[in-house]
This record gives sequence, structure tokens and C-alpha cells, in this order.
Amino acid sequence: MSRYRDVLLFFLLAALWGGSFVAIEVGLAYYPPVLYAAYRFDIAALVLVTYVLLTESSPLPRTRGDFAAIGLSGGFNVAVNNSLLFTGQQYTTSGIASITYSLVPIVTAAVAALWIGESSLDARGSLGVVLAFVGVGLVAQPDPANLTGGVTIGVALIFVGVVSVSFSSVGLRVVRTSFSSVALTAWAMLFGGLLMHGFSLGLGEGQRLPATELPALVALAFLGVLSSAVAYTIYFTLLDRLGAFEINLVSYVVPVVATVAGAVLLAEPVTPTTVAGFVTILGGFGLVKRHAIAEEVPKLVSRVGGFF
Repeated sequence: MSRYRDVLLFFLLAALWGGSFVAIEVGLAYYPPVLYAAYRFDIAALVLVTYVLLTESSPLPRTRGDFAAIGLSGGFNVAVNNSLLFTGQQYTTSGIASITYSLVPIVTAAVAALWIGESSLDARGSLGVVLAFVGVGLVAQPDPANLTGGVTIGVALIFVGVVSVSFSSVGLRVVRTSFSSVALTAWAMLFGGLLMHGFSLGLGEGQRLPATELPALVALAFLGVLSSAVAYTIYFTLLDRLGAFEINLVSYVVPVVATVAGAVLLAEPVTPTTVAGFVTILGGFGLVKRHAIAEEVPKLVSRVGGFF
């Protein structure tokens, strides 16, 4: 029964994270981008911090490592990343934004190789990184005559956010914490949300209370509760059960969900070039992670075979 539950949770996680790109697109019609991102994490932090305080025996940060981890995750993974994601998505569709975001595992491997000397990125792995960037180029479809407008600028902003996430992820590997990953995520959301309110004020965004129109309320509630607080709880639950490789495969289901949902709900266009870009990025992932694929796929096939 637990195996069926894990599969169900995996696809629920993909649906929640994929749907988040559509919800961002909806809410941008009602909010300036960074303020909208801040409100997302205000709600997420309220839900997740409350959950952590009620359920964990050691929910509070106590050590230098705890505060360093909150600073890294809240500053880069939450605040910088989401400020750039929400701003960049003003220029893209849900599908293009999610495909660009699927670079996270690849860029994280590259950052790890450069920062902590992780040796898994050899010549073919480096080729995979290059191939993934080619895929992003196909998705962005840069116009040499207008590199500062349209989809190109949106993809560029989201890509910088991807680098920020990767920097945070690698940095967290060298920091020791005394509390759980869920607790770290909760406090990072709180810190990151406060930072984004500061960013929003500094950028001169018009400050306003949350919108009361139904689409805005639904989008914000989905982002804050389901695709943030609930989704990250599912993520860490599956990470413990399945391991990093299998759970990170969700990065390549999310764009499919976001692209289909964007096309169906928002009538967003899906071009052959965008699809080709995603397939190219997926090929790059295959080269970067080929050793893990060779090791983990037989286990995954065996596990799936056990369902039948």
C-alpha cells in the first residue's frame, strides 16, 4: 500500500508544482510581481511554521548552522529566486517558465563541481550542461534585434533564479543544522517572505492588500497553501522514502503539467520549438546524471514491477 501511496504523492507533487506556474500567471494580473511572491510566502510560512511548532519537538533554530541555513535558503532559494521567477514570468507562458526551471538539477551539478569540487561532472556531464543551455536557447528563441524584450528577458531572469536556487542547494550541503528539513523550510519561507516585502518596497512597487477578486484569491491560496506548504511537506516525505534521484525526477514531470494546464486553462500557445527545447534539456539531464540513471533505473523498474 505504501508503494501506491508514494506514486500518488509523486504525481500530486508534480501537479501542485506544475500548477504553481499557472497560478503565478493568473495572479500577476492583480499584483506587482515581487509583492505577489511575498504574499505567497507569507501564507506558506504561516501554515508551515504553525505545523512545525505543533508537531516537532525541536522546531526552533538554535545553532549558527541553523541560522546560516535559514539565511542561505530564505535569501537565495526563496527571496531572490521567487522575485526573479515572478518578475520573469510576466514575459513568458507557464510552460516556458517551468521548462526553464527544470534546469535546476543540471545547474546544481555544475555549481557543485565548481564550488565543492564534486567529481561527478566529467566531460560527458559537461556536454550535458552545454546541451541543456542549448535547450534553454530553443525555449527562449532569442531575437538578436530585441534581446531586452519579450520571452528572452523573462527566460534570462528565471535562469538567474535557477542559479540562485542551485547556489543555495550546494551551500546547504556544507552547513550543519540541528533541526529537520521541514523546519528549515518553514523558517526560510518566513525570512524569505520578509525579504521580498523589503525588495518590493525598494523597487517602488505599489503596495496593496491582497486582492479580493475570486481568481486572485484562488491563485494566492493555491500558491501559499498547496504548492508551497503542502508540496514541500510531500517533497521531504518522499525524499526520505525514495531518495534524491527519484524525487528529483519530478522536475521533468512539472513542465508537462504546467504546459498542459497553461494551454487548457489559459489558452497559452505551445510551439514545436518549445517542445524541442524541453527534450534537449531532458537529454542534457540524461548526460549529467547518467551514472545515477544506470544505478537507479533498474531499482525503479523493479519497484514499479512490484505494483503489478
